[in-house]
Amino acid sequence: MENNCIFCKIANGEIKSDFLYENDNFFVIKDLHPKANTHLLLIPKKHVENLNDFDAVNYGAELISTIQDVTKKLGIESYKTHINTGKDAGQEVFHLHVHILSNVKLT
Repeated sequence: MENNCIFCKIANGEIKSDFLYENDNFFVIKDLHPKANTHLLLIPKKHVENLNDFDAVNYGAELISTIQDVTKKLGIESYKTHINTGKDAGQEVFHLHVHILSNVKLT
């Protein structure tokens, strides 16, 4: 865990957040500043700064299957994903996270 990482604090329960989905390695929460009707964040529980540091060999398939699982569970058939890697690309929180955006409104 990184000392001041908000996503690490959420993963460890130091900051209360409603997980919409969780498995052994990832969790999903709503974005606090949504850019679509539904704007979710899929976040690894283990601190990884960005996509360049992500262990895609061991966790890449699970990341994709987690996106599929959560969207299916929530009834979202049409969505886009987005990952910012690095400050110049717009990354604001330096803990890897995948934006899942859809025009579907969650109830």
